[in-house]
Amino acid sequence: MSSDKYNKAKEAYINKLSKSDETGMKFSTVSGEPVKPLYTQDDIGNTNQLDEIGFPGEYPYTRGIHTNGYRGKNWTMRQFAGFGTPEDTNQRFKYLLEHGQTGLSVAFDLPTLMGWDADSPMSQGEVGICGVAVSSLQDMEILFDGIPLDKVSTSMTINSPAAMIFAFYLAVAQKQGVGFDKLRGTLQNDILKEYIAQKEFIFPPRPSMRIITDMIEYCANEVPQWNPVSISGYHIREAGSTAAQELAYTLADGFAYIEACLERGMDIDSFAPRLSFFFNSHLDFFEEIAKYRAARRIYAKRLREKYGAKSPRSWWLRFHSQTAGCTLTAQQPENNIVRTAFQAMAAVLGGTQSLHTNSMDETLALPSEKAVKIALRTQQILAYETGVINTVDPLGGSYFVESLTNKMEAEANRIFGEIDSLGGVIDAIEHGYFQKEIADSAYRYQRELEKKEKFIVGINEFVEEESKVDIPILTISPDVEIQQRKRLAALHLSRNQNEVEISLKEISEAALNGNNLMPVFVKAANNYVTLGEMVEELKQHFGTYEEAVVF
Repeated sequence: MSSDKYNKAKEAYINKLSKSDETGMKFSTVSGEPVKPLYTQDDIGNTNQLDEIGFPGEYPYTRGIHTNGYRGKNWTMRQFAGFGTPEDTNQRFKYLLEHGQTGLSVAFDLPTLMGWDADSPMSQGEVGICGVAVSSLQDMEILFDGIPLDKVSTSMTINSPAAMIFAFYLAVAQKQGVGFDKLRGTLQNDILKEYIAQKEFIFPPRPSMRIITDMIEYCANEVPQWNPVSISGYHIREAGSTAAQELAYTLADGFAYIEACLERGMDIDSFAPRLSFFFNSHLDFFEEIAKYRAARRIYAKRLREKYGAKSPRSWWLRFHSQTAGCTLTAQQPENNIVRTAFQAMAAVLGGTQSLHTNSMDETLALPSEKAVKIALRTQQILAYETGVINTVDPLGGSYFVESLTNKMEAEANRIFGEIDSLGGVIDAIEHGYFQKEIADSAYRYQRELEKKEKFIVGINEFVEEESKVDIPILTISPDVEIQQRKRLAALHLSRNQNEVEISLKEISEAALNGNNLMPVFVKAANNYVTLGEMVEELKQHFGTYEEAVVF
């Protein structure tokens, strides 16, 4: 068809479209970006097909980092698991592995996330409630009892005390006789995200960056298959950010870690291939897919053009995704199964390497075994029944998707400029920039719900007066805390206290002299120094952080 004929046909269609009835709905993405009624070639303009979109497995990886997509290997199916005692979670891990899960993902309780032992006064009432309680190597040994660490890939969602928890894991590997070069997995270990969104920080930003840089350097030399940090946008989105903010803030954090390692004198290609990312998969189907595609393109360009990475593996943005916990509703909780399925589909069509699907009851309590199984089966149905793995990047070339991808990239680059103008990520955190921007976005979305410009089924539309929940709720007994406190008391009596004191002194010396902290953490773990003891030792030198108040 000639261009003149096409343009006339398009103009006639748009004239008809403008006369069609309106429903009164606000046609925009979840993030508030207006969506046109029709997208055409004009919306992607002069996009260079080869340089900007390209082919799967080729720079700039807009269409995916692997040439054959999921035809070569499915994404890793993970389910976030952790509750009660290490014995409880060990049983759940074995249950999940028996039902076809291909990787473990550990959820820790609040005391562990904050670096408190189970017998700390700060831990009272929280031990084992939102995850598994781990205070020492002894707990980690029980957690992975009967699970060979060279046979599974393990993800651990922990940040401020991640280095100490990782030391426990490494010590378990040593006791199993598994070489560090055989270990595969990921630590979240993204402290910048904590200051921005999740707020589970201990030390100030700058010493925290030092600890993470130590870990990246240590893993590059000693644990080569391990991903020492998973730069996480998930919690940024859960806090109320837009998709573009999630994308930009996450990548900005990643670039900050890269620059810290380069300042340390590390070669970019020695550590960049093991950096990974963690994104939210929210409900706006096409926006999420565009976000993932833009993320790969931005990252590849920056790694090659700004940081000078020469290895194509360094240009790859590899990411785990999790369906959006903030979209789960306590009302009509079975609807969460449907929400999760669509969110999982978006992550898969966006090219995720690993996926966690939320359980329908997670807004009520820790997930039950039945709900976890349904969430896992959701992934398996996606992989084996829907046909989504048959071709690579099936939405590539869509006018709408490519337009959204371009807009997402442009908006992220604009946000990078704002962050740079404030002096970088840490200065922006200290100025409260991220916190204010996210709060503004969350408020905008809440107002749209209140005005019914956006809908949540069962919340502001299709509401049922009495919604009886017939889902069994997993509850954690107070006996968990009693048991963990007794275990710690016995450990304090049985360990060699002289070795404990020597280890704590070595941690202090390393904190002061700038030596890499990881070797002394591993030694301390083997001497059964507890998590809380290590953290308290570092607080003496690094201090603690108080966030600036933002209104």
